[in-house]
Amino acid sequence: MNSQKSIKKDRKYFIDWLRIALIISVFFFHVGMIFRTEQWHVNSTETFEFLEPIMWWLHLWRMPLLFLVSGVGTFYAIGHRTSWQYVKERLRRLYIPFTVGFFTLVPLMVFVERIDQYGTLWNFIPHMFDGGPYPAGNISWHHLWFILYLLLISLLIAPFLNYTKSGHYNMLRGKLINITSKTLGLNWFLPVLILSQVILRQYFPNSTHALANDWAYFVYYMLFFLSGFMLFTSDKIINALVEQRRLYLYQTILFTILTLTSMYLVNDELFRHYGYMVFSISVAWSCGLTMLGYFKKYFSKDNKYRSILNEAIYPFYILHQPALIFIGYVVLQWDISYGLQAILITVFSLIAIIATYLIIKRYNVLRIAFGLKKKPEPKVLIEGQTTPSPVFDK
Repeated sequence: MNSQKSIKKDRKYFIDWLRIALIISVFFFHVGMIFRTEQWHVNSTETFEFLEPIMWWLHLWRMPLLFLVSGVGTFYAIGHRTSWQYVKERLRRLYIPFTVGFFTLVPLMVFVERIDQYGTLWNFIPHMFDGGPYPAGNISWHHLWFILYLLLISLLIAPFLNYTKSGHYNMLRGKLINITSKTLGLNWFLPVLILSQVILRQYFPNSTHALANDWAYFVYYMLFFLSGFMLFTSDKIINALVEQRRLYLYQTILFTILTLTSMYLVNDELFRHYGYMVFSISVAWSCGLTMLGYFKKYFSKDNKYRSILNEAIYPFYILHQPALIFIGYVVLQWDISYGLQAILITVFSLIAIIATYLIIKRYNVLRIAFGLKKKPEPKVLIEGQTTPSPVFDK
């Protein structure tokens, strides 16, 4: 009982709230993708020009910050687990949902995209894995790339978990924390991020989410994950972030301006290329630090909705893109205004996701398939007892 109270007391509620906010932002980001000029899985014939700068800016920092937050969560999820216990937990929470989604949800999404080619789902099923990797073929993992990358990163760090509990590691981490907790000291991590991309993007220039040709961005996301695991689990750094949050906000604004300048006001192609790379990475890092500081300042309290949303947000992520693609395909064919289409796609998708989640949470087999823990067993009462026995409660 005391250990449960200790866990509840030590829980970083602002990390939960930030994770919830980020995944909800992914949903609305993908709603916006339907109405952009850039090709997505389903697209409106009309585009909303005002979305372009918003989507561009959000794209720079959302997913890197989500990997950073995942690194923080992983640190606390490890607890006193051994490396093997940690690997089993990651396989259950990540590999099973990825595999279920890969063989069920993703083929259905690909079918919707290619319904004109196959006509019916029955005709598509024999060709689910034809033609090789998407988009040339039908094999894809769509939005589940995030779960796959997170699984691979988790497995890569597993052999080193025992070292992270050693005195040598804690000494080195302590020195790093002392340096980075100083004013704007976390910027010492920026050269690591930038150098990794200057080297790797020569060979893997584009973000593909396909892993095999996406090693620059895989390393990029892994570095954000490791920073969350090593640095942002320190109260000293988090408290320094709260104090310096305005400085990192000003830094975000400065690097955003510099990124735009490199895009539109620089003529030299080489300088424009590397300038954009350096400044956009700096935006991602600076904005992530800003968000952490402000969420720690204003979202550090618990309430009854946090635990509900915190459980639901993982299935929400898995379900959100299928819902948007299925419902988007239908609604985009209706002869109504584009603004109303956007509203209906958003509302109907949210209803579909919530309704599906309410079914998932009732059954253990579905809970496991979507990365949730089994429902807790009901407490056993001894005959004649009106309250749980201390033995069973314990």
